Amino acid sequence: MAKTYQVAVLPGDGIGPEVVAQAQRVLELVSEKSNVKLAMQSYDFGGAAIDASGEPLPQETLKACKAADAILLGAVGGPKWGVGKVRPEQGLLAIRKELDLYANIRPALFPSDSLLEHSPLRADVARGTQFIVIRELVKGLYYGDRKEADLDTPGSKGEACDMMVYDRADVQRITRLAAHLALKSNPPAKVHSIDKANVLATSRLWRRVVQETIDSEFKDKGVEVDHQLVDSAAMIMVANPRKLNGIVLTENMFGDILSDESSVIPGALGLLPSASLSELPTGEQPAKGLYEPIHGSAPDIAGKGIANPVGTILSAALLLRWSLGLDKEATAVEQAVRKVLDSQDIGGYGLRTSDLGGNASTKQVGDKVLEILATLL
Repeated sequence: MAKTYQVAVLPGDGIGPEVVAQAQRVLELVSEKSNVKLAMQSYDFGGAAIDASGEPLPQETLKACKAADAILLGAVGGPKWGVGKVRPEQGLLAIRKELDLYANIRPALFPSDSLLEHSPLRADVARGTQFIVIRELVKGLYYGDRKEADLDTPGSKGEACDMMVYDRADVQRITRLAAHLALKSNPPAKVHSIDKANVLATSRLWRRVVQETIDSEFKDKGVEVDHQLVDSAAMIMVANPRKLNGIVLTENMFGDILSDESSVIPGALGLLPSASLSELPTGEQPAKGLYEPIHGSAPDIAGKGIANPVGTILSAALLLRWSLGLDKEATAVEQAVRKVLDSQDIGGYGLRTSDLGGNASTKQVGDKVLEILATLL
């Protein structure tokens, strides 16, 4: 009897429902062609949930996500909801905390070398870039105590503050996850730990605990670590990104900034996936995770059917690999995407959406991925 996995689907806002629909079609084909069954159910989240219920993360959605084996998310936010008291992004922060999704994983690599011409970096600089940013996701400035500025009371200093807090256990577990992923390469990938230890106490804690954890638990397995200041790492990322090949490990705010910087190297935000995990993805014990493309809700093109679904489809591949233990099927999805991007049937440039210089629709890219995937499963 086929094993059934529960996948909670959060289409979200803007182009989210459009790109998620294509990823769902891919997962449905995997379910049809493999010896497992994927049961997918959609729930309101983000701005769509605010419109429906007044809150970005309704209890029904949270309950379903906690019960699911994995979560597939589109995108949240948009000018409709602005920066008011209730915002779609609050739902993201809340679900990360509620599910303890402490590790955000963003690959920065080219799904196909044929995309080098779209990188904002020169081809000779960008070629060969292949690193994974691992960002601690549930501590630091974004979750610490804060004081809002009082700008309306006469005589007020208008002072605001945000507190960044980490402890030894926080740094140990994200370091272990980074080292585990480093061991997936042969030889093991190098871990580049990013901090601001010349200024911040939390960074000095970070640097010491990262080093101690690697030395005591992973050094004899071949994992090496070096340490970079965040401003230096940001410069290296645009001057010679190959120097960071391997694993880029950092805390929440630095990871937010650096992962966005790295995401444009391949030339389009619509290309890259991400995962947020609450456990080590060992393969033997699948990890509970939330999977989403790195792009936003892109309200300016929502409803036009031209959004690039590749990042969401590749996020579904990570979902198959890390949360369901279906590595063979995940690899097939990634191969299908690469073949679509490299295909020569559309003016010699592959089947691509407008962000990559093509004129294919979201659904046309999805159709082609499904056509090729069917031959690989």
